[in-house]
This record gives sequence, structure tokens and C-alpha cells, in this order.
Amino acid sequence: MTTSTTTRLRRALRREIPSTVGLLADERDFAAMRRYRTFAFDDHPTYLKEVEALLRTLARQGTHTTVTLFDPDEYASYCAETGLDPDRPASRSRFTDHLATTGARVTYTGQPLTALLPELVDTAVRRATWEYATTLLATLGDCADCGRDLGRDALDRATRLLLALLDGAGPGTHHLVCSVPAAGDHLLAVLHSTHDEHGTHHHDPAAATEFAAVLAAGLALGSPGGLVLRATRPGRPDRLHGWRLADGDLAPLTEAEVFAAYCTDARTGEPLPPEHGVDHRAGFPLAPDPDAHRPGHH
Repeated sequence: MTTSTTTRLRRALRREIPSTVGLLADERDFAAMRRYRTFAFDDHPTYLKEVEALLRTLARQGTHTTVTLFDPDEYASYCAETGLDPDRPASRSRFTDHLATTGARVTYTGQPLTALLPELVDTAVRRATWEYATTLLATLGDCADCGRDLGRDALDRATRLLLALLDGAGPGTHHLVCSVPAAGDHLLAVLHSTHDEHGTHHHDPAAATEFAAVLAAGLALGSPGGLVLRATRPGRPDRLHGWRLADGDLAPLTEAEVFAAYCTDARTGEPLPPEHGVDHRAGFPLAPDPDAHRPGHH
């Protein structure tokens, strides 16, 4: 085998090996890494420019590349748990490889960092929210009276409610937001879905799973949260519907309550002008679920 053939085969093989790049997204994380002698960068803008150049090079080589958030605190903990020296490039590589299977990540498709960074941060927030909600559901245990798994029961109920919401909204594009206060934290989930003329829903399955988990946490805890749905169809005004979480269920808001919710500044309480071309509608009723287990009911 000639040298040129060997080189060509190695290059072809490299293109088939996926790559993961750990990214320090903000100045605070970047500053935390500068305490390591082997970390070569002095300023965050230069670092970001070099990361973007690396991503473009990998893309030109045909390498499938994902980008994940590199958290200095998680890195320090990982090194302490595994006995690695955090001031070694090989340790940073090991941690990045670990993130490739455990962390939030985004596929690099040539997008500039100005677009990739917000997408990556949003993905990380969504993942953390989902992990928090599922952990909360897993710790609820079984009902003392009926023996049912409370977390699983709430998740099944939330999944059925989500489907009922999407069906009830009819054909068009739907944007749903669920907000749930939970144990000193605030869970927020968003789902963008399209309902075609044949009754089929099209959305990201992972986003639907995350949304159902947050709704389930609110149902199981009996939290005073809320859910809003914006329905869009070409040639028609957008429709805004709303529900409140009450007694482990979704109770429709009245038209006046939906209007008040959308036309009030959440921070100051001052009225806001209504959005042009938008109809504020009451939440449509959802069929009772005979299988539902509600807080305080057996």
C-alpha cells in the first residue's frame, strides 16, 4: 500500500469519527477556566473566534460535530470523582467525551456562533427542566391508599391532556407554554406543534416529552400553575386560550381572564395594549379523565 493511499484512507476514516466540542458559553465560565495553567486562552472573544474556526474546519472535513456546554464546576467535580488532574488537556478531553453522552448538545450545521449559542443554552435549560421534573415525579412514590405510582400516573395523565389540547385546538400551528412553580423553583416548558388537515400532530418528540413532564409535575403537586395555547391559521386571527392548574387538573380560564393574563405586565401589574389581530378566547373544556389520580383524591 502506497503512502498516498494510506493517507487517503486515514482521512476517510477520520471523517467517520464523530467529534464533540465543549464550549464555554459565557465570560464567567471562561474566567473560571483561566485558573488552569494549561488553558491557553486569555480572552473570551478570541476563544469564541477560534472555536468557530475549528467548527468550520471540522465541517469542511466532513466530520459530524456536536457542541455541548462545558461547565467549569461540573468539570472540577468530574475530575475529583475520577481522580483526574484538571490542569491537563487530556482531562478536558475526557470530560468533553463524557458530555457527549450525558450533556445537552446541538449539532453543528454551519450556523454562526451567534445562532448556535442561544440554541445550545436553550437546549441545556430544557434538559435541566426535564431532569428536574422527572426527578420530582420519581420521588413521589406510591399512593398510600391505592398503591398507584403517583409520578407515572401524573405523567400518563399529562400526556393524555396534551393530546386533548392539541386535538381541541384543531388544524393549524400551535404554540403551548406551561408554567409550574415547584419546590422553590419555577418550571417552564414550551411546545411548538402543527396539526394538519388529516388530524396528525407534527412536533419534536423530545420537546413533547419535556412538556408532558412539566405538566405532570404541576398535576402531581397540585401547583397553582398555568397553561396557554396560541393557535395560528393562515388568513385568520390568532386565537389565545388559557387554563389554570387546579386540584390536579386543567381548568379553563374565561375569555376575560385570558385577556387579563395577556394584557397585564407580569412585572409591574400595569395594563398592556392588546396585540393586534389576536382573539382572546376562553380555554376549551377538556373531557374528564376517569383514570386520573388527583392530589387528595383516591
